[in-house]
Amino acid sequence: MSALFSPIALRGLTLANRIVVSPMCQYSADEGRATDWHMIHLGQLAASGAGMLVIEATAVEPRGRITPGDLGLWDDATEGALARVLAAVRRYSPIPVAMQLAHAGRKASSHAPWDGGQQIALADGGWLACAPSALAHKDGEQAPEALDEAGLNGIREAFVQAAIRAAALGIDALELHGAHGYLLHEFLSPIANQRTDAYGGSLENRMRFPLQVFEAVRAAFPADRPVGVRISATDWVEGGWDLEQSLVFARALKDLGADWIDCSSGGVSPKQAIPTTPGYQVPFAKAVKAEVGIATIAVGLITEAQQAEDLVAQGSADLIALARGMLYDPRWPWHAAAQLGAQVEAPPPYWRSEPREHKGLFKGAEIGGR
Repeated sequence: MSALFSPIALRGLTLANRIVVSPMCQYSADEGRATDWHMIHLGQLAASGAGMLVIEATAVEPRGRITPGDLGLWDDATEGALARVLAAVRRYSPIPVAMQLAHAGRKASSHAPWDGGQQIALADGGWLACAPSALAHKDGEQAPEALDEAGLNGIREAFVQAAIRAAALGIDALELHGAHGYLLHEFLSPIANQRTDAYGGSLENRMRFPLQVFEAVRAAFPADRPVGVRISATDWVEGGWDLEQSLVFARALKDLGADWIDCSSGGVSPKQAIPTTPGYQVPFAKAVKAEVGIATIAVGLITEAQQAEDLVAQGSADLIALARGMLYDPRWPWHAAAQLGAQVEAPPPYWRSEPREHKGLFKGAEIGGR
């Protein structure tokens, strides 16, 4: 039996297999509202056969968008636009749908990647970003506003309200985005956080706000639905956030009821030096799983079915998340199941596509008619 295609329970949610469609920013929303592109994008991925589909980083307030095109969930309009997309997905696919809640922090107010990805100046329609400290992400950028106590409380409440809206939409699970140099990661990393109050300095202080946000979201989301956290396990910069600190943070999250840690890395500094080789981030997931005893998701240049199978079978991670590879091949789980001798969910209108040499690939497929 394939380890990759074995079920896994996360709190009250059971996934049919260990493949996760990673949250991938599309930068295609209209003032935070999901568009027809999201219908196409999420619709095709919902038919992928993966165990769980995670909606892209979803901003909890307008100021927290990376770009003007970021998806959001902060009012009735953004909730209603997403409800339309989710209704279509639910009608045709049983896939569990999670959402990644996010705040861009000092990396907000940027152009979309295909437009260069640089910060949008205030004079050109950008907005003032906020962060733990008034430190720009890189030289030449507008420095963000350092958050005061009222600002912290407001952002924490924005996460809570987004979680409540997500629950109302029927979202099956949440993931907090604490990675890639965005706001929660900025609090964790001494590179971005140079505060001298209760939210800066020591590791305990730097973890304080992200843990408060997690605790508040966990309390606001239904108790039977899981909540995980994506972290950058290292900044890849000397003197920055690292694996040892990540293990402490993961233990604290576990104690507060976290259901998984999604182990990514980098993003807080342009000085990072990342050795991008196949599976380069897997050791982080393996270490967190072994040292903390919490379910982990491995990400990053995992592209082959046997590679993913071996990682789960050997205990390096509990789940495997694919991003760019899933965009390139939205039927990756089908092909992986065929290669590994497993079964996968597929929409009935596609059952006739089952290859002759892989009869039984699609669960419940019974080809009839003329």
